Amino acid sequence: MLRVENISKQYKTGDFVQKALDSVSLNLRDSEFVAILGPSGSGKTTLLNIIGGLDRYDGGDLVINGTSTRRYTDRDWDSYRNHTVGFVFQSYNLIGHQTILSNVELALTISGVGRKERRERARRALQEVGLGEHVDKLPNQLSGGQMQRVAIARALVNNPDIVLADEPTGALDSETSVQIMELLKNVAKDRLVVMVTHNPELAQEYATRIVRLQDGVIRGDSDPFELDEAQAQAPVRHRNLGRASMSLATSIALSFNNLKTKKGRTFLTSFAGSIGIIGIALILSVSTGVNRYIENIQRDTMTSYPLSIQAKSFDVGDLMATNADAADESTSKEPSKHNDGVYADDSAIKKTSNLTSSITENNLSAFKKYLDDPKNDIHRYVGSNGIQYSYDAKFSVYSKDPKGVLVSADGVDIGADHDQAATSKLTNLSTGQSLESLQSTQMSMLTGKSSNQNEKPNSFNEIMPSAKDETRISSVVHDNYKVLSGSWPKSKDQVVLVLDHNNQVPIATLYGLGLLPESDYNSMMGELNSGRKVDPKIGKIDFKTVMDHELSLVPAYDLYQKGADGNYDFVGDDGSQVSHLADAAMKLKVVGIVKPVDSAKTLPLPAGVGYTRMLTDSLIEGASKSPVVTGQEADPSHNVLNGLSFKPADAAAKAEDARKFVAGQDVSGKVKMARSLVLSKAQSDQGQGAQGQPAPEAGAGVQGTTPGAVSGFGASPAVGAGGMTEQQISDQFDAYIAHASQDDLVTIYDKFISAGTYKDNLSAFGVVGHDAPSGIKIYVDSFEAKNSVVSSIDHYNKTVKHKADKIVYTDYVGLMMNSVTTIINVITYVLIAFVGISLVVSSIMIGIITYISVLERTKEIGILRAMGASKHNVSQVFDAETGIIGLCSGLLGILVTLLLLVPGNSILHHFMGTTQVSASLPVGGAVALILLSMVLTLIGGIIPSHKAAKQDPATALRTE
Repeated sequence: MLRVENISKQYKTGDFVQKALDSVSLNLRDSEFVAILGPSGSGKTTLLNIIGGLDRYDGGDLVINGTSTRRYTDRDWDSYRNHTVGFVFQSYNLIGHQTILSNVELALTISGVGRKERRERARRALQEVGLGEHVDKLPNQLSGGQMQRVAIARALVNNPDIVLADEPTGALDSETSVQIMELLKNVAKDRLVVMVTHNPELAQEYATRIVRLQDGVIRGDSDPFELDEAQAQAPVRHRNLGRASMSLATSIALSFNNLKTKKGRTFLTSFAGSIGIIGIALILSVSTGVNRYIENIQRDTMTSYPLSIQAKSFDVGDLMATNADAADESTSKEPSKHNDGVYADDSAIKKTSNLTSSITENNLSAFKKYLDDPKNDIHRYVGSNGIQYSYDAKFSVYSKDPKGVLVSADGVDIGADHDQAATSKLTNLSTGQSLESLQSTQMSMLTGKSSNQNEKPNSFNEIMPSAKDETRISSVVHDNYKVLSGSWPKSKDQVVLVLDHNNQVPIATLYGLGLLPESDYNSMMGELNSGRKVDPKIGKIDFKTVMDHELSLVPAYDLYQKGADGNYDFVGDDGSQVSHLADAAMKLKVVGIVKPVDSAKTLPLPAGVGYTRMLTDSLIEGASKSPVVTGQEADPSHNVLNGLSFKPADAAAKAEDARKFVAGQDVSGKVKMARSLVLSKAQSDQGQGAQGQPAPEAGAGVQGTTPGAVSGFGASPAVGAGGMTEQQISDQFDAYIAHASQDDLVTIYDKFISAGTYKDNLSAFGVVGHDAPSGIKIYVDSFEAKNSVVSSIDHYNKTVKHKADKIVYTDYVGLMMNSVTTIINVITYVLIAFVGISLVVSSIMIGIITYISVLERTKEIGILRAMGASKHNVSQVFDAETGIIGLCSGLLGILVTLLLLVPGNSILHHFMGTTQVSASLPVGGAVALILLSMVLTLIGGIIPSHKAAKQDPATALRTE
């Protein structure tokens, strides 16, 4: 039962007030066909809209089955229209871009009915009005009567209690009008039908009740419904009639179908919106290509120049800074104002002093523990090549040349006495040095000490192992080298010969490996010594010859043999001993010949011989078990090479060690010592008697400074004369030592004897601990990661307790420019900011297009509201439309970008002169741009969509 109680409604236009309804009261039965008649402007449609919830009353109450609507919210009215009321309009009010089946389904969709059920109910409703065969047609494919039947089916599909018809036959001919009235008459059998009409004949024939309205007041009622006392006094209540909400999928479907009817405009709008996306996508593509190229360069650069930490090191950066400061000081010096004498330029001394004082010994054992901690933050930045530890394995390699002569891989014959300057020239000029080797050489020059004793041949280099499995070779080596013959080594006794790009190996390496005759080497040395031009004519050496050649590896510890006196003697200079050791030594097999690939970005293996980490580990293990090492470790206080104490307790101990040392020398050694003592005495006497006179020439083999002459022995001039044999000099020297004073023996100890240190001995024997690497290389893949690793090392240096434990590292890349990517990114961001302006313009344009769409679809808004759609649902429909346009703009922009990249890359390759820079749009960037396009279009459509939501449904339905 529907009760209209004293309903009033007025419209204001400026100061003019029009009363549409004036305290109208009307009780309507649950099942009757009510026709409301009256002239235009009498308030018929207003009353119908108020009953249908499309318009709001100013006063009174509308009571629906005992439920008052006085406190209804917008959501309550939406539910009321969706669940209780069905509308049939004079102009049909069908949504033109939806099929008639979709038009009928819409009310059920808003009610939340499932897809399958609503399809069945919509088809059944259309079947009942005689349109079962037309479900897939659009409204413009139907006649007027058929469209009105669709409107009736839509009104009935949700099984409403009330059907409201506003001039349902106004646009139909007489015959069709009769058909529609028959339908409404049948509908009224089990529900309330309220019809507004100007046709009294149809009303008289089909309506069961006629209400006449004039000037907003009821003037007549053919069958009034009077309530009994109980019904009239029953209290009314507020009650929600159910849920009404349109799903997002429905909103998208409505908008998508609408856009399909305007394909041309949609495409142009999407294309205009895509221009900004195209610009940003092209910039992003080029930036990605350049950054990828830079990343590759960075990775290759960082592979060639890792962060390098040596056991003894100085910072190359300090060296450069010192040189720069010296240059600045030199150029900034003002001309001297003192013209009265000669002054000394001490800049060279100061520079050398600064450098020598900057040399430090790194505690790599402690630092390795830090690096081996898996929780260490530094591992976040370490590259794919990981952290590489190098160990100073010491060994010698011997082989026989084509004539059967035993030669050493160091490039010098066993026991030969070649000119060392010429040999050094040949070796250094022919053998490439790594940066670490160069630094080691510079350090030796500064300190005057050899960096290594019994070190491995310069031509032998360890092949970079894999960071994950040290028994395998690193992918860096595989990527940058190719095998010309054979294979890579797979065991400790297998090696490869490494060639350069031109298939060449340093000539000194070939002689040292015994692949060329030793006699030719001697001839070359003679030519170099005489200053003549050398042009060695060496032909090709077959791969098979190289791979059939046998090499013998003798570890450093095997070069020390125990003598009859119980001490160990170095036999590396004894040809026969070395030959015996070489025969029994491990045989190295050349299993492959490799060279850099043409496109090699880094060369971790210089030309020469490459061996595996397995050989290094084997040498480390062998040294720890060797007799000379175990003997030295058993007595850490005495040198196993001479039996002397490493640190004599006092002068008496020194004197005793001097006697032992002299006693252990052969005749030649004693003679050299004796002549050196005579020379010392002569220099001392000459310095006292005639200062400034030249001293006598030193005897052969005597080196070092003279701490002072020995008083007794130097007094005999016969020792230095040629009349005595070496045996006589030796005997006289023995006699002197037997009666020498303690001071003289201490002088002899200081002049000739160096007991060395326990640590130096173990190092010379080749003792290396896995916890004490000789060098550490930290590989990273980018400059940014390198900077983070540097920061981690700096943090480590701040946390160590002792200053001596701080790590001095060499950052070669840090000396280069490392802000290239930052510059590229800044340029990219600036360009994107400029292009982003077009996106803003596109968003504004899409907002305007959406506003036009709102104007075009105003009636559709009214239809949706009449079926129970909320304001939010209406806003959602237009948001969906802008979202679809944004999606199309983004997809179109990405598609056009991908097409433009094809000729674009050709142009890029042409002007850059390289194919290594290729613009490419990353997938993540493409997705982000599509989302950006959608977000911007949604923002642009916010105002129009909210305007659409605020449309008055009754007004919207009247809009054409």
